[in-house]
Amino acid sequence: MTAHTARSAPGTANPRLINIVGYGAGDAANNVAFMLATQFLLLYYTDVAGISAAAAGTLFLVLRVFDAVTDVIAGRIVDRTDSRFGKFRPYLLFGSLPLLLLSVATFTVPRIGETGVLLYAYATYALLGLAYTFVNIPYGSLAAAMTQDPAARSKLAAARTVGGTVVGAALSAVVAPLLSRTTDLQAFFTTVTIVLVFVGMALYLFCFFTVRETVRRDIPKVTLRQSVQVLRTNRPLVFLCISSVLLLLAQFAKTTAQIYYMRDVFDALDLVPVLSVSQLVVTFAMAPIVPSIVRKWGKRNSYIGAGIIAAVFSAVAFAAPTVWIAMAALMISLPAVMVVNIVIWALEADTVEYGEWRTGVRAEGIIYSVFSFTRKAGQALGASFAAYALALTGYVGTAAAQTESALWGIRASVGLLPAVFIAGAALIMLAYPLTDSVHRELVREIDDRRTQPEPDGSATADQPRPRPDGGGHGA
Repeated sequence: MTAHTARSAPGTANPRLINIVGYGAGDAANNVAFMLATQFLLLYYTDVAGISAAAAGTLFLVLRVFDAVTDVIAGRIVDRTDSRFGKFRPYLLFGSLPLLLLSVATFTVPRIGETGVLLYAYATYALLGLAYTFVNIPYGSLAAAMTQDPAARSKLAAARTVGGTVVGAALSAVVAPLLSRTTDLQAFFTTVTIVLVFVGMALYLFCFFTVRETVRRDIPKVTLRQSVQVLRTNRPLVFLCISSVLLLLAQFAKTTAQIYYMRDVFDALDLVPVLSVSQLVVTFAMAPIVPSIVRKWGKRNSYIGAGIIAAVFSAVAFAAPTVWIAMAALMISLPAVMVVNIVIWALEADTVEYGEWRTGVRAEGIIYSVFSFTRKAGQALGASFAAYALALTGYVGTAAAQTESALWGIRASVGLLPAVFIAGAALIMLAYPLTDSVHRELVREIDDRRTQPEPDGSATADQPRPRPDGGGHGA
């Protein structure tokens, strides 16, 4: 009997505080490399490596699409893993150091000519994305494997959001104020990335030793045919992926351009730490509140309402006439964005049970990888849209001051594009079918099947299940 089939009955595992904190530390570790690249790599490429904004935008688009494709491959590999450490935890142990070292290489572009610099940037960023995939896909799949309890999943989602946000805010607060045009940025980024290798490894090891995979699975190694069937019949996952693409388009356009927004539009680089600290405070304030919001309104309604609020204040940021109105708009939108970012992870975990209910196969890896695929597509487009907006409106990285056209391009990346995309992400969820009540019913049905097996003793991936709401068999 494998370690997977010997685990406790589904739905009974309740992670302890140390497990929840450890899970949050995993996303903090992920964001050591990920958020550094998200927040500062475009600036590094344009202002340090000398890559044009248009070329950088193409690089982000090409490599993040490539990165998204590798997610599906990683998901298949993860679903076939069955080690003494579990299905997902080994990747945290063995994949973390290569990921962190590649972050150092990505921010250390040598002076080898225009073509050489661009080739080096493509190679290192591609490898960084690949390494991140083989750590993040297993990490993201862990939540569904740690518990099936909705309240516990909300806590894990909140811990993940807190961990990632703390690192993102800390990087903004420490790094952004030092990015003046008089700083030796190459030496600065090299030092920062080396320090973060040690920070990230400590966080990954803490996560590895504290998280546990407890949810039982009847099929330890999922076949390709079973993976395809799980995906083909998972209608809620389709809606969640579409919404996630739009959400990430908004977030990454905003995140990528925000440093330009404060520095070039308002000449207020010193206020970036204020935004970062505000984000940190809001994260800690909202994390314990979100489970209560979800209990009252449900995950879907909470997601939609928060998304609309975030869209409205993003539009205000686009047109803000003063830095204080801009700051107010950005900070008021923070709680709404935080609710969406917490709830989305709990929604993704729920789609694992939907897939298992429809097919009899529990496939956290392939479901999370497809979800991650669409998220990375959104990230690629969002960062690229921001870069292209800068290029089309005339941004020049070496210029002492930017043109009025370039300033409006920056505003559009921070405010207008996010407003449109977040509103779309929220509205698409009106059609999302997997409400909290439906999820509770299908989890009960899954548990009942294990106590009352089918005549042949097992569930099959070729027999779709009726929907709990009485619907038909369509995907």
